[in-house]
Amino acid sequence: MQFTLYSRSYCHLCQDMLDALLRLQTPQQPFSVDVIDIDAADDPALLARYDELVPVLFADLAQPELCHYFLNEDKVREVLKSTLPLHNPGFPL
Repeated sequence: MQFTLYSRSYCHLCQDMLDALLRLQTPQQPFSVDVIDIDAADDPALLARYDELVPVLFADLAQPELCHYFLNEDKVREVLKSTLPLHNPGFPL
């Protein structure tokens, strides 16, 4: 599972969201987070799109965002649950 977090280096809400997201990680449900600093990306379109919204979290860049400003743990858990192996559908998150 791969999450993408649009962020800023000086943004405390961004760090809070990353910390909260990483607390949801378990050995049974590993994931990675690609943190993209919108200021360092040198992409004017990216900056224009997320300038006032960071932090913004995606599980799949082709899908709508999961949340912005604050982590929506329910949505993240729902995404994580949907990626569990089928042989263990009763695994609690």
